[in-house]
Amino acid sequence: MELSLPEIMRENSGQSIPVDTVAEGPSGSLPITGDMLRNAPSGEIFGMTQNTGMGWNPLLLNGSQYLILGTMGGIRREDGSPIALGYHTGHWEIGLMMEEVAHEITAHQGIPFAGYVSDPCDGRSQGTTGMFDSLPYRNDAAMVLRRLIRSLPTRKGVIGVATCDKGLPAMMLALAGMRDLPGIIVPGGVSLPPIHGEDAGKVQSIGARFSNGELSLEDAADLGCRACATPGGGCQFLGTAATAQVVAEALGMSVPHSALAPSGQPVWKNMGRQSARALLQMERSGMVMKDILTDRAIRNAMVVHAAFGGSTNLLLHLPAIAHAAGLSIPTVEDWNDVNRKVPRLVSVLPNGPVPHPTIRVFLAGGVPEVMLHLRRLGLIDDSVLTVTGRTLGENLDWWETSERRQDMRNRLIEADGIDPDTVIMSPQEAKKQGMASTMTFPTGNLAPQGSVIKSAAIDPSVLDSEGVYRHTGRVKVFTAEKDAIRSIKLGHIQAGDILAVIGRGPSGTGMEETYQLTSALKHLPFGKYVTLITDARFSGVSTGACIGHIGPEALAGGPLGRLRDGDWIEIIVDTVKLEGSVNLVGDGEQSGSTQDGAELLAVRSEHPFLAVDPGLPDDTRLWAALQSVSGGTWQGCVYDTDKIIAALDAGRQALGWK
Repeated sequence: MELSLPEIMRENSGQSIPVDTVAEGPSGSLPITGDMLRNAPSGEIFGMTQNTGMGWNPLLLNGSQYLILGTMGGIRREDGSPIALGYHTGHWEIGLMMEEVAHEITAHQGIPFAGYVSDPCDGRSQGTTGMFDSLPYRNDAAMVLRRLIRSLPTRKGVIGVATCDKGLPAMMLALAGMRDLPGIIVPGGVSLPPIHGEDAGKVQSIGARFSNGELSLEDAADLGCRACATPGGGCQFLGTAATAQVVAEALGMSVPHSALAPSGQPVWKNMGRQSARALLQMERSGMVMKDILTDRAIRNAMVVHAAFGGSTNLLLHLPAIAHAAGLSIPTVEDWNDVNRKVPRLVSVLPNGPVPHPTIRVFLAGGVPEVMLHLRRLGLIDDSVLTVTGRTLGENLDWWETSERRQDMRNRLIEADGIDPDTVIMSPQEAKKQGMASTMTFPTGNLAPQGSVIKSAAIDPSVLDSEGVYRHTGRVKVFTAEKDAIRSIKLGHIQAGDILAVIGRGPSGTGMEETYQLTSALKHLPFGKYVTLITDARFSGVSTGACIGHIGPEALAGGPLGRLRDGDWIEIIVDTVKLEGSVNLVGDGEQSGSTQDGAELLAVRSEHPFLAVDPGLPDDTRLWAALQSVSGGTWQGCVYDTDKIIAALDAGRQALGWK
């Protein structure tokens, strides 16, 4: 029904609305001095005027000011019910945490300020054009967050509250870049799994399973309804959101035992007050971010990432954090070295061996419990400083004998009947359970700059007796993810196939995630016999023989862009030695050698349908160009200002521009 203009402009009351034209203004006076009026910037004094205008008691305006930044989204009533939905549960309860932080700052005579930069949901944007903005959002949000921090020049320190795949990395980048300021990350926690149902990772495959006759419509509707069993927090698996929380704590940017807490619960809210007290202590002692974030802290985070079996997306985020902090950027060789030395100790969704949800990892002891094992192995540097004002070693000493540790472990036994030592295992038990190390970095004639696979996620049943995955087969090439998922749903992909999804790296799509594909292959019975290769990236919950981040990307001249349907590809991944290769080995009736493949690639043109996605927004095209000049995927998709300016200057000179 079409509404008339009078109907659109109808007033709710139906009566004339009174409008005030002046107001009394706040009572009292500003606590200013003549010296302030003579010497202080006008902005500082006008800031006091703004503060009283918003209702702050003018008698309390000389307290120290602290900024709370959050990724809150949606509008909640006091009872938690929605007035307007957020994009995802990960930012739905952030406001509750920010309130706890603010109350604690106020209790110590400080003045809390709050600002917001909300974040998207990678799960919501899977398979849509929304994915074109996912990774670029991280850089943009970090820039905006830093601008907000600098725009409150009177702040003494910053607390960043964030949860999920891009909002939390953006917040870490922002705080890492404020090197001379005290800063703390407060993780937004995790949601709980349903009593009966599927986790938020598996449930994303209901479309593919229904299409392949593995699930009824009624079951799909029921499972899809209940997967997010609590309204706040990141997903229940160790995907990018949960891994980023783990990494924040491992870097020393968060208080001990903060990652993976259950969102909305008292133990989670208490973390806000703990973090506020830690920030106040940092400010009093003169400790700032550059004291926390060091090359040794970055290395510790890489070690903890490997021990947890974390998301491959942190290969993009941890180098970016190092860059923002002015530190050495980890290389592929550094990641390889860490993964060869560090045993995987955590049994958690999605890689198991037992698919425990993240709440169980938290109750089993979380990051500090894992770090106790790593310290005994001599794999971490416990002399680094943390936001508690203490060294990591002092934090771990406290944790080892704390009442909190015992209470949490006992709760896991009481609530779920789970022995915490079967969730976070000793190195000996992990080896006994056959837990493979986390990542391998295959190279080859299709990946001369490298690639990554979470080798721990390959189904053990398709490994040989030596722990090696071998797959030689014909490839089916797709230049759009939507065509690949349609092919899976229509039954055109069978066991033994190799899928190549090309042109989906930074230049083509903003380096989209392809979890639609990996989740389908994970939960379809033939999927473990299919290999996926791409210059795109994967969700942190992805599993299976999936090789991503292939470089150079197809649209930057990478050999992946010269593949054709029916080509033979040979893939080898040694999950024990952490070595791998991905090679074209011919295009005839039988497979050939890697040399045959190299010769084919040398004379071939690009795939005829290889192109930038026509829906790619200009914002993302600009991001892709800037990050490419700055070093690209293996440098963390960052903006390196000096390199960008140098490239622009060289371009102006080459074009004869003044």
